[in-house]
Amino acid sequence: MAKRTAEQVTEGVDLSGKTALVTGVNSGIGQETMRVLALRGATVIGTARSEEKAAQACAACPGETLPLACELTDLESVRSCVNAIGARPLDIVIANAGIMALPALEQVRGIEKQFATNHLGHFLLLTSLLDNVQAAPNARIAIVSSSSHLRAPQSGIEFDNLSGERNYSAWQAYGHSKLANVLFANELARRLDPGVSVNSLHPGVIRTNLARNMKGPLMLALGLVMLPFMISVAQGAATSCYLVTSPEVAGTTGGYFADCTPARSNPLALQRDMAERLWSVSETLTAA
Repeated sequence: MAKRTAEQVTEGVDLSGKTALVTGVNSGIGQETMRVLALRGATVIGTARSEEKAAQACAACPGETLPLACELTDLESVRSCVNAIGARPLDIVIANAGIMALPALEQVRGIEKQFATNHLGHFLLLTSLLDNVQAAPNARIAIVSSSSHLRAPQSGIEFDNLSGERNYSAWQAYGHSKLANVLFANELARRLDPGVSVNSLHPGVIRTNLARNMKGPLMLALGLVMLPFMISVAQGAATSCYLVTSPEVAGTTGGYFADCTPARSNPLALQRDMAERLWSVSETLTAA
């Protein structure tokens, strides 16, 4: 049975009068997610690493959109984005942007770059917008993780190695950041007022520029192995759109989904003490 697309899972949904925030709208599933939410009537705030990229993406999207710059590795850029949103209630937030499998160790403020981008940037953005989310009735948040969170270190979040300097591995570091996404979603679900739902998801294996850092023999070998499992961008955006619009999951929170269906997450993601510690450490790292 063919996987459904974002348009198909939102068919019949009316988002008129609602405001959505989607990060990483300049390409891939972020771009498709923005298009479909706008198609269903939402006003979509679309962010990208620069104002120019966000503006180009929004200009190409039919419907009502607002472009904003939000470079997730730059805490001041994230704060500027929050300030630009102001007190506007947010009915939908999709933390979609991310980077994957950097071939060599890169750091941001001494933190491994994938962890800094995929987790810390979104942590600061979402926690700074909690009043906006709670001001909207029955708001929904979707955090895009990956099945690669199963490839995180066996000990879970390596609080003593957030620099990534110990035994750096591109895929394990990516999995580490994606485990942080699920832990954050679960803890956020526990902390938010009833009526706000927060879920994380695996979008599928999609041919997008997320894999732009994978070059040469590695990319070729991985592509050949994964080709039979790859889905389209339209299909890859489906689970995000489903979680923030479908009446089937209204009120569902703290879940992990794949292909618009509840899925089994890494057992580490269910460790509340790890999630609480991650929250505390993330607050410290994003306070500067």
